[in-house]
Amino acid sequence: MIVPMRERVVAACDGASKGNPGPAGWAWVVSDEAEAPAGWAAGPLGRATNNVAELTALERLLAATDPGLPLEVRMDSQYAMKAVTTWLPGWKRNGWRTAAGKPVANQELVVRIDELLTGRSVEFRYVPAHQVDGDPLNDFADRAASQAASAQEPAGSALGSPEPPSSSGTPASAGSRRKAPRRTGGGSSGRTIKAKFPGRCGCGRPYAAGEPIAKNDQGWGHPECRTAEA
Repeated sequence: MIVPMRERVVAACDGASKGNPGPAGWAWVVSDEAEAPAGWAAGPLGRATNNVAELTALERLLAATDPGLPLEVRMDSQYAMKAVTTWLPGWKRNGWRTAAGKPVANQELVVRIDELLTGRSVEFRYVPAHQVDGDPLNDFADRAASQAASAQEPAGSALGSPEPPSSSGTPASAGSRRKAPRRTGGGSSGRTIKAKFPGRCGCGRPYAAGEPIAKNDQGWGHPECRTAEA
């Protein structure tokens, strides 16, 4: 599906994994001039992690939109966003290894996204997930990805699919939409604390004393990196 040409495209994408790893799905949505959902697509991934689902959603969005148009991408995954906006140049310089010398996780997806980003204007915007009165496009993508993960079937406007339901089962337009936080995988803890001492995250970047950190399989590091190796 190639989204029709416009002067500028505003979109959101999201991934979901029921168990991390577990049944997973991806989704993206593009808006009309009023930033209401105008076209969307979602699909299953079988068993995969949140990170794979998030990166796949971005890859599918980039592949579906006109590379000649400026694109704004709204995401609630700091891992996926930082992977392609902050860490990617260093990974390429290091031969697709992290600063710690480990192979880059989900390298094939990151390489494909890098190819799709080349030569086009893309602005990434982080939006917090599961917020009352949060970003409606991100909420739509979140619901579509969750539905695809659960049903393990493709859906979208091109298929004539109805709008994905809210997690509560009420119509998407009704009330607020509070959702339980997603689980983090690989034995990671959802608890975030302030670092007593400076240190270095598994991604290779340092953190300072007093900075929020979270437990992951390699020790302590940035909260957004705690599932990066999943």
